[in-house]
Amino acid sequence: MAMSTHAVHSVEAEPDAAVIVRQLRPTAVQVHVFRLDQPIIITIDGPAGTGKSSVARALAKRLGLDFLDTGAMYRAAAAIALDYGIPITDADRLVETVKQADLHFDWSADPPTILAWGRSLSDRIRQPDVTAIVSPVAGIPALRQHMVAKQRIIAQQHPRLVSEGRDQGSVVFPDANVKFYLDASAQVRAMRRAQQLRAGGIPADEQQLLREIVERDRSDMSRSDGPLVRPEGGIVVDTSHLLFDEVVSELESIVRRKAEEP
Repeated sequence: MAMSTHAVHSVEAEPDAAVIVRQLRPTAVQVHVFRLDQPIIITIDGPAGTGKSSVARALAKRLGLDFLDTGAMYRAAAAIALDYGIPITDADRLVETVKQADLHFDWSADPPTILAWGRSLSDRIRQPDVTAIVSPVAGIPALRQHMVAKQRIIAQQHPRLVSEGRDQGSVVFPDANVKFYLDASAQVRAMRRAQQLRAGGIPADEQQLLREIVERDRSDMSRSDGPLVRPEGGIVVDTSHLLFDEVVSELESIVRRKAEEP
C-alpha cells in the first residue's frame, strides 16, 4: 500500500521524500514515562483511508501488544441496522439491539474477529452498504457512549493495547502514552481504496470514492459527539507518500524513542 515523512513542518507544507511528523502542542506539557513491558495504550486516529487499521495491527504485532479496531464496532452496528431493518433515525431501537448483540472480539483470531450474538461479522462489516451508512450510525450519541464504555472495558482487560479509530486519543483514551494522528490527502485515500477494492475483485470508481471520502470527512468532523479531531498532544504523521512498512516503522521508532526501555 503506497501510503509523508520526516521533516518537522506544518501539515500544509509540501511533502518531501520523507515523513511529515508534527506534534500538536498540549495546553500543559506533561511527560509520561512508560515501558514497553508494562501496561501501555497507544492510539491511532485519522480519517478514512489512511490505513489506520492495518498500521495499528502491524504496530501492535511489532511491539507485542493487542490490537483494537474500534471502527469494526461501529461497522457492526451499521450491519445490524441494515440486517434487522432498523432505520438509523430510530436511535433507541438500534442502540438497544446493539446492546442485545453483545458486541465483542474473539481475541484468539488474528486480527481479532468482531462478534454479534456470538457470530462473526468480519466479512459483513466490509461490504459497501455498511460503509455507506457507518458515519451517520457512528454519529448517534447514545451509541457512541455505549461503544466508548465498551472500549474502556476492553482496555482494562487488555492493558497493553494499540487502539485505532477517530476519537481514541481525544475522547476514549485522552491519557494514552502515545497518540498518533495519521493523515493523507483525499485523492491519495481514494486511490488506495480503489486499489484495495480491485484487489478483491470489486469494480471501483475512483472519482466516486473521492466524493464519498470527502463527504465522510465532513460528516466525521462535524458530528457533535466524538468528532474526528487531531488529539491534543498527538503526533501527526502524513502518510501520503509513504509505503505501508515505512509508516509502521516510523510509528514504531517514535514509540521506542519515547519509551523507557527495560
